Amino acid sequence: MTTQLLVHGATLLTVDPERPDPFTGWFAVGDDGRITAVEPGDPTPEQVAEAAEVLDATGTIIGPGFVSAHSHLFTSGSRGLGMDSTLYGWIEAMLRYVLPACPEDMYWCTRHGAQDFLRNGITTAYDFTDGGLQFDPAIASFGDRIPSLDRQHAQLRAKTDAGLRSLHSVMLAQGHVPRAEALAHVEDTVKAATDADPSLLLGVAVSGAVQWAPTPDTAALETEVMRRYGLVNQAHFLETAEMLDLQRSKFAWYAESGALSPQLVFGHFIQTTPEIIATAAAAGCAMSWQPMSNGRLASGVASIPEIRAAGMRVGMGLDDQSCTDVADPWNNMRTGIALLRAQYKDPTAAPVGDVLMMHTRGGAEALGVDGDVGSLRVGRYADFCVVDPRRPDTGPVWDAVGTYVLACSLRNLRSVWVGGEAVAHGADLVDPQAGEVESQVHERLARIAADLAA
Repeated sequence: MTTQLLVHGATLLTVDPERPDPFTGWFAVGDDGRITAVEPGDPTPEQVAEAAEVLDATGTIIGPGFVSAHSHLFTSGSRGLGMDSTLYGWIEAMLRYVLPACPEDMYWCTRHGAQDFLRNGITTAYDFTDGGLQFDPAIASFGDRIPSLDRQHAQLRAKTDAGLRSLHSVMLAQGHVPRAEALAHVEDTVKAATDADPSLLLGVAVSGAVQWAPTPDTAALETEVMRRYGLVNQAHFLETAEMLDLQRSKFAWYAESGALSPQLVFGHFIQTTPEIIATAAAAGCAMSWQPMSNGRLASGVASIPEIRAAGMRVGMGLDDQSCTDVADPWNNMRTGIALLRAQYKDPTAAPVGDVLMMHTRGGAEALGVDGDVGSLRVGRYADFCVVDPRRPDTGPVWDAVGTYVLACSLRNLRSVWVGGEAVAHGADLVDPQAGEVESQVHERLARIAADLAA
């Protein structure tokens, strides 16, 4: 296999569980965009000469591209809304400008979110698509409708056109929709994804909706779909303290339907009990943690030490770009560290290296895609961030993991690579359509706002 790219000179944070980080070394990328070698020290002159492209990264720290295990890319044009609200009030404020959008509007908003992720070092996302369903906060429900296939597929096209790897998560039909119609919607969703680039679309998935469902039928449908198609199901669950007794009672719906398994990922999972954690862990379930969003919406602090001690896989996500507002994985890690240490009054509640792992390999493990992304290991895609701790200068690097997580930020991010190809240099995207994406989003949302005002 031809070596398309050889990177050398950097301090590597491979997040490989089988080797200690950090070390100064090099890695090679084949013509399929996957890593073919990772070694300490320097490559031989012959290896350098054989590479089609060589990146001398001396003085930098290189880590895997971040995995956002829980994201809503379509909200990228709706930031700063519901600024003093909890979850349900914020959903109403955010959806005001989303519900009137047509599929093509959703395409540009989602592509805007995808390129925002790439620019900020996030190379893989579990993306919850918007199906055009109206949310009723009085009963915490999305109503009795089948989500729009055209609307969902526009969001899939946007992610792949932007060059972002993703799991494309779709909400199933809600309420009292006939089972045959609900299953037909899933069949159409899966078929519509068959033409997508398989190196970018890592899978179709289910957006679990039992938190908002009126009956156990939703859990039964999700479980049937998980089994029939082998899909991961990430469920927003126990996120907010509102209607807490009702939310907790619905955990039994998932348990009784047979959904509890390694295919089920709980998104947020804040308002838990020791019994719920133990049951979910015993079944092999995973969890995605969104500390910035949880703080912004006053949802609470997830019991990460207990959840990890129980054996659950834990990843981290940036959540909605309109409730995290700045899709910054470094700030997300530091927010998580600060929240847990303050909550537990214990620095070991959030070890820095563990938090980096959760936002990279841990997210990939939670979603079942760690064979492709999340670490710098042979066989994984060469998705990585080049970070320069000297621009601006953070001082001496006493510990590369500590400097990378605690002292660096987006301002130190020099470049982002996906499959061994540069997608961003600083704040500038390589994509020649990046400017058009921004213009489209501003023009389309301005039109929606004017229509609403009229």
